[in-house]
Amino acid sequence: MRLLGRRSRTRPLTLHVSECALTNMHEGVPSPSYRRSTGERREEVLDAAVIEFSEKGLHGASTEAIAGRAGISQPYVFKLFGTKKGFFLAALDRVCDRIVEAWEDSLAEDPADPLLAMGEAFVGLTFHREELLLVLQACAASKDPEVLDLMRSRMERMYEYVGHASGEPDERVQAFFAQGMLLTVGAGLALPEMAQDSVWARRFLGFEQDWPT
Repeated sequence: MRLLGRRSRTRPLTLHVSECALTNMHEGVPSPSYRRSTGERREEVLDAAVIEFSEKGLHGASTEAIAGRAGISQPYVFKLFGTKKGFFLAALDRVCDRIVEAWEDSLAEDPADPLLAMGEAFVGLTFHREELLLVLQACAASKDPEVLDLMRSRMERMYEYVGHASGEPDERVQAFFAQGMLLTVGAGLALPEMAQDSVWARRFLGFEQDWPT
């Protein structure tokens, strides 16, 4: 089966703009407004954080810039996450959740070959470059013990998930993650955007090969 042209099953990363209450100035009657819950606002802020941290990393990103992207105040960021590092860890955790959610969705749609289905789902993730860039930023920041602990924990859980869901031996699961890391690097280099016109990008990404080889 060829992976080139396969549609992504993953949900795109979407940054929502906070809604504001509108007032009818002529009648003096306020229009109905929708107030987002703390959980919904937290997800919006995490979406903004993924973009900012993926571009500038743990140390280069600005919480003020993230607050601006999300349309909230900087103090509210610290109210939600405590510290900048806590914010980074929460964004990284959310990206890892999205990767697993993509695998779960793929298995629900195509359970016959679990490893191939999850592999194709990961190919779809390469078109959400900012999420995989954040994974690379976390690897770069893993000198920090808290970042290292979270990355190790999430990689262990994802490895166990793929092994259990696929029923494949370690050798096949290792090959799956090896190709996944290659795709992550490819996403960091924006190779999926080049793949249609670049033979070497397609060869590097393995878009015309079965998953895994």
